Amino acid sequence: MGRKWNNIKEKKASKDANTSRIYAKFGVEIYVAAKKGEPDPESNRALKVVLERAKTYNVPKAIIDRALDKAKGSAEETYEELRYEGFGPNGSMVIVDTLTNNVNRTAPEVRSAFNKNGGSMGVSGSVSYMFDATAVIGVADKTIDEVFEILMEADLDVRDIIEEEDNVIVYAEPDQFHAVQEAFRSAGISEFTVAELTMLAQNYVSLSPEAQAQFEKLIDALEDLEDVQQVFHNVEFED
Repeated sequence: MGRKWNNIKEKKASKDANTSRIYAKFGVEIYVAAKKGEPDPESNRALKVVLERAKTYNVPKAIIDRALDKAKGSAEETYEELRYEGFGPNGSMVIVDTLTNNVNRTAPEVRSAFNKNGGSMGVSGSVSYMFDATAVIGVADKTIDEVFEILMEADLDVRDIIEEEDNVIVYAEPDQFHAVQEAFRSAGISEFTVAELTMLAQNYVSLSPEAQAQFEKLIDALEDLEDVQQVFHNVEFED
């Protein structure tokens, strides 16, 4: 299980190094979630998830407020949620989730990123069946036993609980995302080291140093695209 947390840490570290790009992506995601329902996280669960994720990436309040104000106003930008699937070197698998206001731009850009970096696009479903949608919530300064007791008191049966580098990480069903957080909040925990709805691979692969370097270029190229919100993969990066 540790490798799952390692991949999430690697993803967060990469995003933390590109804050302006990440803030822009969160701005779009918050706007889209707010337009789907009320621009109030207490009545809009999709928006609440995005805001919880934004908090763990330290997205400034000004950016969040700007996106919410835009959703409350008369702006009517139309975005589509599209998922692309593909392959990298040596059997590696990649899922690319996008939000786009120009479908004719997004698909060619994603395909080009794959083709130029040793990968190839697959058809819908060619990769995603090897991944599981998962809620991942992490807390600091708690033991596994303490977290287990908190979840037991809330009558929550989750997939797994692991301890990694002073964090306790809970892997749960996607529909348990809010329930796990509320259980922690009831126990006096309000800060989370990670709060993600993600796609975790059922099996991970290791690559040679050369193939890993190429794969990292592929992931960077995909994440650099304006319309790409999230990239998931099944590669266990070696330091």
